[in-house]
Amino acid sequence: MKLDTRRTARVGFAFLSICAFWQLYDSVVPLILKFTFGIADGPSGIVMSIDNVLALFLLPLFGAFSDKTNTRLGRRTPYILGGTAAAVLLMNLLPIADGLHSFWLFIVSLALLLVAMGTYRSPAVALMPDVTPKPLRSKGNAIINLMGTLGGIYTLVVMKFLVFKREDGTDSYTWLFLAVAGLMIAAVGVLLGTVKEKKLAQETAAINDAYDAREATKLPPAERKAEEEAKQKAKAGLKSLSPEVRKSLMLILFSVFFWFMGYNAVTTVFTKYVIVQWGYNLSTASNFLMVATGAALVCYVPVGILSSRFGRKRMIQFGVALLALSFGVLGLFESFSPLLYVLFVLVGVAWATINVNSYPMVVEISKSGDVGQYTGYYYTFSMAAQIVTPILSGYLMQFLGYRILAPYAALMVAISFVTISLTKHGDAKPEPPASKLEAYDAGDD
Repeated sequence: MKLDTRRTARVGFAFLSICAFWQLYDSVVPLILKFTFGIADGPSGIVMSIDNVLALFLLPLFGAFSDKTNTRLGRRTPYILGGTAAAVLLMNLLPIADGLHSFWLFIVSLALLLVAMGTYRSPAVALMPDVTPKPLRSKGNAIINLMGTLGGIYTLVVMKFLVFKREDGTDSYTWLFLAVAGLMIAAVGVLLGTVKEKKLAQETAAINDAYDAREATKLPPAERKAEEEAKQKAKAGLKSLSPEVRKSLMLILFSVFFWFMGYNAVTTVFTKYVIVQWGYNLSTASNFLMVATGAALVCYVPVGILSSRFGRKRMIQFGVALLALSFGVLGLFESFSPLLYVLFVLVGVAWATINVNSYPMVVEISKSGDVGQYTGYYYTFSMAAQIVTPILSGYLMQFLGYRILAPYAALMVAISFVTISLTKHGDAKPEPPASKLEAYDAGDD
């Protein structure tokens, strides 16, 4: 069985557009809050958590809605199209509000924008496992994350060239927002024009049924019977899982929670951190982020291949340990140093290792009929962390200074190492490729 990387990359254009937007959001919105509206770090953290509060409800809701949707375009595509269209219109109100110094226009536009983004993120992510056979999902997720990384890099690059000074000396982000909006439109156009979701999902479902039947023959009779009963109750969600599997699922989800507590604390305020703590500018911050993102870009596919050999759990343990160590070392730097670029390479490698394997561990526990629902579980926990950590870390920085950020992040990530180490399910080794180059081979549509 061989992954169709060309088709998977086309599916990944939806995630590319999402990641381009969130890179823009995390980089620019905190700067607008601090330097345009004078919001302190603690209250700014509350504002930055609004997207995650909304997502906590919207992601599982629209994931479940898309599971039950049946249109000519498929289950996920209608949500991707509608959500992107609304987001593109609303996001360009933010630089207008910034230029007018209108806080209420900014907040209302931001709230509506985040609702629009929340309607299609779960459907966009669930599209990959819908059209990818089970044994290939880690490699498929590597390609999806690679596409998302390209979206983030695009934003970081244009951020260096499309931020201009106004006559009063403040930064104008109008062209930057327009450039990201243009990419989002183009990406979804590619998805709509090249991915026939309904046809591909039907073909993949047949492959998965055959795979499940083959795997079931390898189980002892008692386990085979339990597996069949679980399939019959797939639509029951968590109720369809045995207590042991449910425990593993919760441990995986809590691991997701804690590593996002650490990672998002850094990414949400990093542009401010570079400006305030080290005295550099947005362009320098984008350099660091590009180094980390570029390292992740290089690593996504190799990590997918290594997961075939060592398993998802071991790769996640490695990534979590490396990320906690990297954040711990970050706290030792009181000022800028070129060595920080090496450190951010390690951050990118660690995050790629975690990302490629964590979502497939959750999906592995799900059944084909409720992938969207389990996608919602995954994002519920990640978004819950991203609700708490901007507020908690924001107030810590406000009262204790910006140097508290790195040790805080390291501690949170270290906790996730304990929880992921305790899980006993979802660690299926993906089917290895015939050669390392197979990860780049293009199959037939």
